[in-house]
Parts: sequence; structure tokens; C-alpha cells
Amino acid sequence: MTTELMAQLWVLGLYLLGYCGLHSWLASLRCKAWCAARWPAAMRYYRLAFNLSSVLLLIPVVILLAEASGPKLWQWSGVLSWLMPGLTLAAVVAFAMSLRDYDLSQFSGSAQLRQQQLDPEQQARFQLGWWHRRVRHPWYFFALVILWSRELDAAQLLTCSLVTLYLVLGSWLEERKLKLQFGEPYRRYCRLVPGLVPLPWRQLSAAQARELAQQANLASQQRTTLESGD
Repeated sequence: MTTELMAQLWVLGLYLLGYCGLHSWLASLRCKAWCAARWPAAMRYYRLAFNLSSVLLLIPVVILLAEASGPKLWQWSGVLSWLMPGLTLAAVVAFAMSLRDYDLSQFSGSAQLRQQQLDPEQQARFQLGWWHRRVRHPWYFFALVILWSRELDAAQLLTCSLVTLYLVLGSWLEERKLKLQFGEPYRRYCRLVPGLVPLPWRQLSAAQARELAQQANLASQQRTTLESGD
């Protein structure tokens, strides 16, 4: 490994660490509360700005990956040469199919622009689609499959390793917020369904998912009522 490549990997790694740290901070309740206290009227734009900044700040990653590209560290052969691309394709298809389980207008931030409610955290409802009955973070699971089913060079390996670490940490941080919002029903959901990798013996039936979602949304409404003092 040349000195130039080592320097490029250091720059890439440091940038990714900074990106992940900033992304986590912007997604945190503390940051949202800080912004809401100073610019309450602008909070309906928060999700949209968060998504836009997340995408734009990935552009340097693409450039750094291109500059640090090199020979693959391994190559799939035999059965793996078609199994791994098949896994990648399956994960992409599953991701596309899972979109129907999400409120994409809420996720993108466009719904907040049309509403008077300024606190996006209070707008979210707990719902469990087909994939959420089997794994708590299906999009993270698909991302892991896509990341690790490819042949990687040194820069890609570094990126995949840091992204994997961030997905693990990010899922933990995200669930801290969800436990505060949805209370004991969400904690029960965590006990019943695995976080990042589906396990056939740990999943919910459709009836169990509906009941748990109803309980979680009721707990969220009660918490909101108590905090508002009504």
C-alpha cells in the first residue's frame, strides 16, 4: 500500500467519521429541541433540510472513493460469483418493495411543509409492515447486505466498515428516541423482533403487529397529552 493511498484512506476515514457524527447530531432530539427553541417557525423545514444536507454531504465521499480506488482485495469465485450479486439484487428489490410500509411524505419532509404542527416528532405514527414484523430496521439490513455482498478494494472496505459501525450505533440512537416516544409497547417490540438481522424464530404475526402498533400509538398520544398539560 503506497503512502499516497494511505493518506487518501485517512482523509476518507476522517470525513466519514465527521459525516456520521454530524448526521447523528442533526437527527438527535437535543439538536431538534435546540433549533425549535430558537427558530420554531422553521421546524417544518427541518426534515427536508436534514435529508438534503445528508445527500449533498455524501458527494465528497463519492469523489474520495474514486480517487482512492484500487485493486479488489478479494474476488468471488464459484458459487459465490453468482450468489453474492444475487443477494445484492434481492436486497435492492426488497428495499423497493418495503417503501410501501413507510410514509414517504413524512420521511422526506414534504408532509411537514403542508402542516401547521411544528414538531415532526409528534406527527410520526408507529406502524409495522411486513418487513418490520421480522426486523426492526429493514433498511439497515438491506444496506448491510448490499455493502458486504460486493467485491471491495481498500477504500470501499474502509467505507463499508465505518458505515456498518454507524448503522449499529445509529440503530441504537434511533431506538432511544422511539422508546421515549412509544414507551413500553416499543420496548416489547424490541424484545420480540431482532434489530438488524432477521431471525425466523423471532417475528410477529399480522395480528400481533396491529395490536402492538395500536398500543404504541396510544402510549405516544398519552405522553403528548401529558406534556402539553391538556
